[in-house]
Amino acid sequence: MLNLWYKNAVIYCLDVETFIDSNGDGVGDFRGLADRLDHIESLGATCIWLLPFYPTPNRDNGYDVADYYNVDPKLGTLGDFVEFMNAAQDRGLRVILDLVVNHTSIDHPWFQEARRDRNSPRRNWYVWSDTKPENADEGMVFPGVQESTWTYDEMAGAWYMHRFFKYQPDLNITNPEVREEIERIMGFWLQLGVSGFRIDAAPFLIEYRGVQPPPGRQDPHHYLTEMREFLSWRQAEAMILAEANIPDEEIDEYFGDGDRLHMIFDFMLNQNTFLALARQSAAPVAARLAKAVEIPATAQWATFLRNHDEVDLGRLSEAERQEVFAAFGPEPGMQLYGRGIRRRMAAMLGGDQRRLAMAYSLMFSLPGTPVLWYGDEIGMGEDLSLPDRQPVRTPMQWSDEANGGFSEAPPDKVVRPVISGGAFGHEQVNVMQQQQQAGSLLQHMQRLIRTRRACPEIGWGRCEVLPAEPEGILLLRYTWRKNTLVAAHNFTAGTLSTPLPLDKPGSRVVPLLSSAGGETLSGTAIDPRAPLELEPYGFRWFRLDGQRR
Repeated sequence: MLNLWYKNAVIYCLDVETFIDSNGDGVGDFRGLADRLDHIESLGATCIWLLPFYPTPNRDNGYDVADYYNVDPKLGTLGDFVEFMNAAQDRGLRVILDLVVNHTSIDHPWFQEARRDRNSPRRNWYVWSDTKPENADEGMVFPGVQESTWTYDEMAGAWYMHRFFKYQPDLNITNPEVREEIERIMGFWLQLGVSGFRIDAAPFLIEYRGVQPPPGRQDPHHYLTEMREFLSWRQAEAMILAEANIPDEEIDEYFGDGDRLHMIFDFMLNQNTFLALARQSAAPVAARLAKAVEIPATAQWATFLRNHDEVDLGRLSEAERQEVFAAFGPEPGMQLYGRGIRRRMAAMLGGDQRRLAMAYSLMFSLPGTPVLWYGDEIGMGEDLSLPDRQPVRTPMQWSDEANGGFSEAPPDKVVRPVISGGAFGHEQVNVMQQQQQAGSLLQHMQRLIRTRRACPEIGWGRCEVLPAEPEGILLLRYTWRKNTLVAAHNFTAGTLSTPLPLDKPGSRVVPLLSSAGGETLSGTAIDPRAPLELEPYGFRWFRLDGQRR
């Protein structure tokens, strides 16, 4: 039987260029990352997700790839990558990579060849039109920043399609040569030891926009089956995690019968989580979980609060979105594309450590595999003076030293400004300080991750929303292999209590994690007949001994 390791993993996402600089040039690199793997290991994460590190003109944070088979020179060499992989494997850490193959950089040799010669074999690797399509201004991913989805190229004498920015021309997925090349890219990095890929913009990768479906391939989702089959043959235990912000009616098309994607980010649950936090009510999360779509047993959701992009609220109603904006991004400069918030979690919650601890306890208790954005384990803030999505992509804050311990370069040479001053500056928020500070957010996250890894019921089991009398409390129960786990969270600033709806009155309630007691309280039973009382933004995780089913 295959090791479905991703079902109970904890994924830590980072950008190599902003994690740690080893040579003093102001840019993070693989040698520095290899030296700081102890931090990720001690945190308790089991898998590292690397944002794009390929050679790039870097107009879009590395998502405009110019070479899929190498490392950007400013981050190191391919040899440095291999040494990093060896160091990660020594610590039992898996690594997954961003697979950005719905488009390339305009500077990629493939596109340069395609635009120079209509008869080039590379011409059909991209999507062209001799006239401007009527829908050229529809479906823009970045409204207010992006001008169109089609751009005229003088050298090519034609229009090329780009779902994203004009310097990111879309690849033609209907071309079998393109699909074969994508397999070669995947095979190359699998051979170097990675455990899978995060597919960027999966819905745009498989769409047939500007091209005709190839014979016998009317359903574009079939390509996901092809990718899964290739991955399974090359490395049976490798997985694919997709960025796919899709409605419920499309979920089956992406997971298939367990033969397509292994994992998908749960954007719908994420957006309802932010609505719940804004309202200080568990109802939006409870309602979403109550109507969750059943997925194959081998498939998994990826749960998260923040990632490297904006908080995408596009699937909430306009009124709901405005509620979240009012709570967490009230100023226009905090918002992006009319649908999202470009702030870090700690800043959105006003630095309230109780509320922040509850929010992450909630995330880790939701059904699926948790994904953590670097710096959130210490409560980093954002730099709103930076453009677009960059406010949450500032250098990691390691200490209160110059440049937050990220780099020895002069400040004006650092890849992005290190946050300095104020409540979230590196002088106040850094790894070194929180390692030594009892009760710090970092120590809470370490406890939380330890507990989550010891609770496979969440990754593998069946989730039920239990009735709770106050709307501010969320009660979740998981059952798996005759084990029962309950997680309770108080979304409000007041003390709330609720009866425990136990199937068997004689059950013994054994605490695992508590906002009141801090460290795990193993062996100290709670009276199951008494109401469960939760302090403001309080939470409890516990097992029910005697609830075996």
